[in-house]
Formats: sequence, C-alpha cells, structure tokens
Amino acid sequence: MRIAHAFLFSALLTGAVVAQQAPNGAPGSKNVTAITGGTYTADAGHTLVEWTVDHLGFSPYFGLFGNVTGTLTLDPKNPAAAKVDVTIPVAEVTTASAGLTKHLVKPAEAGKQADFFGAAPAPARFVSTRVAPNGENARVEGNLTLNGVTRPVTLDASFYGAGKMPAQMGGKENVGFTASGAIRRSEFNIGYGIPMVSDEVKLKITAAFQK
Repeated sequence: MRIAHAFLFSALLTGAVVAQQAPNGAPGSKNVTAITGGTYTADAGHTLVEWTVDHLGFSPYFGLFGNVTGTLTLDPKNPAAAKVDVTIPVAEVTTASAGLTKHLVKPAEAGKQADFFGAAPAPARFVSTRVAPNGENARVEGNLTLNGVTRPVTLDASFYGAGKMPAQMGGKENVGFTASGAIRRSEFNIGYGIPMVSDEVKLKITAAFQK
C-alpha cells in the first residue's frame, strides 16, 4: 500500500517529446523535455496512494494514504537510472467509514495479532531497485516494507506532466506520474477477513515531485 507511490517516474523514461498543450493554460504539460535532472522531493499534498479490495463479491471498496514523503532522482539522459524512495504514513489511512478507519488501526487484543495495522503502525516504505523504460511508461521494481515485512513489488508507471510553477506559486520545477500495481495483504501478515474481503489489494498511485 504504502508504496508506494512512488516510483512513478516513467515518463522521462523516454527520449520522446509529447508536446501537448496543458488544459486552461496550466504550467504543466505532457512534454518530457520539461524534465531536468536531479533529485526531486515528493509533494506530500498532491501524492496519493489509493488501495482497493473486493468486499464480499458485491462491490469494490477503496481508501487512501496521503502525506507521502521521499525523493525521486532522475537523469533524462539515462531514464533507467531513475530511483525512488518514498514513505507512506500508514497510521493516517483514510476511508469513507469512520468505523472502518478506526478498525484499521485498532490495537491488538491481549495475546492476539491486530486485525489490520494495529495501533501506531510504522510507516510503509517503497524503494526502487530497477526501472525498465518503455516509451512514456516504465516498469518499476522495488521493495515494499509494510507491517514489518519486506517483499518485492512491481509498479506500472506513466508520465503525466512536467513544468515550472509560476513565480507567485514558488517557481519550483514539478513532475508527475501515475502508477498501478497489486499486492497480497496476507504476504504482509494482514489476513483478517480473507476471503470475504479479498487478499489482493489493487494500488493506484498519483505521484507529484518538485525541486
């Protein structure tokens, strides 16, 4: 889940130029030449990790992680060398149900394992190990640490946009990506409710970075 996010530098992963005009004159556009090398910092206010599970076979149910922190290092001349390292505050999980949100971080009962994350869960972390560019997309492999367990996770990432903010908005360079993937929560020792609530957790990530 925490993942991360991350990890989504896919677009520069191409040498191609997609010079599409941004809607309504926005400063960002699908132009990979707007990406410059260096280390970017995650924009915590605009980076989201959406997780979705199957609920009883009747409907999908999703929640969000926000306030993601971390870094993304890019080299437009060598997109395969990109690196991402992001941290997701699991304790700040958000859902549309106050009861479910409370349950996700409910303390474990004496002598038992917590149903989900438990009280004061440690942040999750995703660290990339390999990036395979493919046009404006990329396959991002890495290690996800969640609930005290570290396992490999693969994300399919796509470039979304890049550009420089106006001076009155800070003037920082920005780059954004989307990504998707899936994990099995049982592999991270989160097995409550399986199979009534799916083991598979689908991930949908919106990641923004700036420098």
